[in-house]
Order: sequence, then C-alpha cells, then structure tokens
Amino acid sequence: MASKKFKSNTIMVPVPSTSIVPERDAGKLPVLETSHLGIEFGGLKAVDDVNLAVGPTEICGLIGPNGAGKTTVFNLLTKVYQPTHGTILLNGKDTAGMTTEQANRMGIARTFQNIRLFNNMTVEENVTIGLHNQIRYNMFSGIFRLPGYWMGEKKQHQKALDLLSIFDMTHLANAKAGSLPYGAQRRLEIVRALATHPSLLLLDEPAAGMNPHETEELMENIIKIRDQFQIAVLLIEHDMNLVMGICEGICVLNYGRVIAKGTPDEIQSNPAVIEAYLGKQKEAK
Repeated sequence: MASKKFKSNTIMVPVPSTSIVPERDAGKLPVLETSHLGIEFGGLKAVDDVNLAVGPTEICGLIGPNGAGKTTVFNLLTKVYQPTHGTILLNGKDTAGMTTEQANRMGIARTFQNIRLFNNMTVEENVTIGLHNQIRYNMFSGIFRLPGYWMGEKKQHQKALDLLSIFDMTHLANAKAGSLPYGAQRRLEIVRALATHPSLLLLDEPAAGMNPHETEELMENIIKIRDQFQIAVLLIEHDMNLVMGICEGICVLNYGRVIAKGTPDEIQSNPAVIEAYLGKQKEAK
C-alpha cells in the first residue's frame, strides 16, 4: 500500500488515443504519444502495438514483469532502436528516422538501469556535459578565451550548481562521480538528464539499490522536479510503493504488449495485472 503522504488524488481523463492523462493536461498536446509502436528482432516481437499518451505535466509509470519489454520501449522512445512499426510523437512531432541526439534536442532525456556516469570526472563536470547545447559561445571566443567564453563558463557553472541543489548535492560538486555512494550516483544521473532541459524525463528504475529513506526522498524529488520544471516524467520501476504513490497514470506491459492502463487504484485491482505482475510480486515475498 502506498504511503498516504504521496497518494495521488489526480483525476484522469481520456484523450483521443484511448489513453488517459491528468485532468489539468486535458486539451493540451501530449508530450508523448505512441501509436501501434513495436519492434521485432529476428521475427520475435519484443514490443507490439503499444499505444500510450503522456500529458505534459504527468508522472506516468510503465510497469510489468521482468522481460516485459519496458526498457525496449525506452530504447525506442530515445531512438536507440528504430521501430519496426508504429509512430512516436514527441510534442506532436514525428521522431521517425531521428538519432538519439536529435531526439534529445527535441526534449527527451533518460537515465539507465545501469548507471552511466563519467566516473573520473567531477560531479559538476558530469552535469555540465548535459548543458552543452544550452550555453554557447563561438569558436573564436573559445580559442582566445575572450569575455564571451568566460561569461558562458560562469553561466554554465551556476546552472550546474542550481541543478545539483535539487538533490542537495552542491557540496559534492568537486568530488569524483565514481567516488559517490550508489544512491548519490543515481541522483547525479537524474540531474545530468535534467541539464539537457527535457520536456519528458525517462527514469529507468531510479530507486534500484536505494534504501527506504532514499526511496522516499526520491519520491519527493520526482514530484518536485515535475512541479519546478513543469515537465512530464515516465518511469520504469519495480518498487510498487513508489509507483502507486506518485504515478498518476500507469501502463502495464506483459510479453511486449499493453495489458492495462489506468490510475493506481484501477491497476491494483485489475485481475490481469495481479496475475501477470503484482500477484507474482506478492508470491515472491
């Protein structure tokens, strides 16, 4: 049962794609909309006919058993894989044929199941990498270290510290990323993703390896990120307290197909979900 502290009271409403979004996002263009999305590997349908819409300020969960295709969906959304069929619209624009970098510039950023930081670089340097497309100065200014270059560097430094402050990590700015505890590395990866100024943030098992206190702080910070930046968050997570506590809409995958979409209460009482995912989770305890 999710903590009452985080229990969402959001009213969800249908949108034309047969998905649902928070009532506050009704009438607005979904930040993400997939239609009949799928991919095959050697004739095997890893993901098939996924229809999903995420409102521009929604916290949405993508759940399912191990091997259900959740990370594959993330790889499709971020153009690591190109779909075999179906479409992906990001802020209403078709991402067909785009590269990962192009999709990122359009407003989609992600974290990974396995943390991917530059361990030998400082915490601040990891964040500033994400800022590369926001603070610009010309090559001439950079080569000769003209005032424009130093002004850009100053802005970049301040922006990085501002982002680190979200997780109270400014005091770690000069520490090596690889020296941080596991939970702090997870948080740093989220900050680096935020540095790219996304409209949709994908979090792949953000609570993995965290203790209950760290997970509760993470829940608070995901809500804070949504509210402060007015962006959407789509997360994959096995911690059901987190999912049911902060997600407003939930999409459930099994064997690469959507078996249920709805609010946390609807998902928890859905027989197909209980059989495919939640029921197995209880039996494993």
